[in-house]
Amino acid sequence: MNHQQHATATTSTTKTPGAPCWVSLMARDLGASQAFYGAVLGWEFHRGGLGEEFSVAVLDGSPVAGIGALAPRLRVAVAWTPYFATPDADVASARIRERSGTVAVGPLAFSLGRGALAADRDGAVFGIWEGALIPDWQSGHKDAPAWLHLRARNAFDSAIFYGEVLDWASGLPGCCEVGYENDEVVLMSHGHVLARLSSGATGTAPDPLLRPRWDVHFPVDDVAATVRAVETNGGIVLERRTTFEGAEEAALRDPDGALFTVTGRI
Repeated sequence: MNHQQHATATTSTTKTPGAPCWVSLMARDLGASQAFYGAVLGWEFHRGGLGEEFSVAVLDGSPVAGIGALAPRLRVAVAWTPYFATPDADVASARIRERSGTVAVGPLAFSLGRGALAADRDGAVFGIWEGALIPDWQSGHKDAPAWLHLRARNAFDSAIFYGEVLDWASGLPGCCEVGYENDEVVLMSHGHVLARLSSGATGTAPDPLLRPRWDVHFPVDDVAATVRAVETNGGIVLERRTTFEGAEEAALRDPDGALFTVTGRI
């Protein structure tokens, strides 16, 4: 988890169990990825707390995401990965394995906490994080730096899996709530939608957009301008669509192959 070391990073995962708390990209070429996302999304980059091969993307002075160089020994795909807060990474890892998920890396100890990289039963990759949190990084509120969408085989089955792993709807103090709207399962906290889970993904689909995965959405002011920047800087536009709320979206692929989505602010 590419956390920048802030003196103010005092919020702990014990306060927000199960909530999305960060998004991170492991890239083959750190410099090339920084150049692409800087040009496309206007991000600047600061050195993170994990060494020279990790950086924190910053927009308007606030941390948005982490980008790190993919170690050759790690056999993981280049992909945007969401992390979820947990009070105990060992317990969460054991729950993942008990429910036929996979823990691929970790839990590993870092300066600010402990993290692990995992996959659910459908193969959608996600991370868990125990420890200090980036201040003001909260998926779901109006000015959130990102929000999440799980494209699952069956949204209800996936909600049960993540609920049992991450204590969703458990009644624990600070835990996330689960609801249903517009044919999707929604993850909420204090009335804010943090993530959506939809059914219909197929593990054998030739189209990567249709396979089970966590899709990271970044809000932008001008989707058309962002699409032009993606094409100019070597990325690919895979799909353009409109949300239930009337916002414009574009599904994109960066030059390294990582999928992400931009959503127009409304």
